[in-house]
Amino acid sequence: MPVGEARSSVAAGNGAFARYAWGVLGYNLAVVLWGAFVRATDSGAGCGNHWPLCQGAITPHSPTLATLIEFTHRATSGIDLVLVALLVAWAFRAFPKGHAARLGAVLSAVFLMTEALLGAALVLLEHVAKNASPNRAYSLSTHLINTLTLLACLTLTAWWGSGRPRLRVEGRAARLAGISVAAVVVLGVSGAIAALGDTLFPATSLASGLAEDFNSSSNLFVRLRWIHPVLAMVCGGWLLAFGMGALRSAQTRKAAGAMLGMLGAQIAAGAVNLLLLAPVWMQIVHLLLGDLLWISLVLLCARMLAEEKAG
Repeated sequence: MPVGEARSSVAAGNGAFARYAWGVLGYNLAVVLWGAFVRATDSGAGCGNHWPLCQGAITPHSPTLATLIEFTHRATSGIDLVLVALLVAWAFRAFPKGHAARLGAVLSAVFLMTEALLGAALVLLEHVAKNASPNRAYSLSTHLINTLTLLACLTLTAWWGSGRPRLRVEGRAARLAGISVAAVVVLGVSGAIAALGDTLFPATSLASGLAEDFNSSSNLFVRLRWIHPVLAMVCGGWLLAFGMGALRSAQTRKAAGAMLGMLGAQIAAGAVNLLLLAPVWMQIVHLLLGDLLWISLVLLCARMLAEEKAG
């Protein structure tokens, strides 16, 4: 095969890998959203205190709606394991030793496995359905942090598979990126706790909901709800400044614009979610935009750090 043809073949192969990796990322977004639907509909105990079996069987017999919702989440998660396993195999076949896409694929597989184990722990510890114990906040927060890490790894795998360089995690750009990422993770945890409070203790009106937030006799998850909108304002202000700064560079302008656009959409969705008293469908929309904001932030940070290396 001529050298030029060989190079084209390699480029096409890498392009196909990148498209597959972006597809796996999109599939994982769907799995995450369905997991939120499981929580929002109190269907987490639909398969009983059994894992990986559902009600003690591979497939449930005479299932209720809650069982179907939970079983669907488990089935799609099982398919996800296969998709990510193929991602790892393809990465090792398509890229040479030491290539960043290999690292991203392996880390994606690791965090997908921990995602499954954390999901199993939620079921076996009965931190699902109507469980309002403080321990559920810890398991929920750990699960959320793992989910964000998984999405970040998948995003970077697709990014590196597209031919992007490795990241240089040092200097001012790395510090600003680290603060931004940490801020969104903390905001996400507070949002997950607030959403759980909305699910377990739905408010009948905006005024009554606000009153319950500051009532010392309210459940802990209710009393923590007010933290999320406050953090959202602080984090939103930081991300706005961070994104505006990135707009000044031609090489990060597009990524910064995408992140700022998602930030605006997420703020609007958060306001609507609050005013509508967090209906299930709006919780899912709010989470989708939050995940897209997270992915756009990861891509912006990656572009900044890659630019620093190139410079």
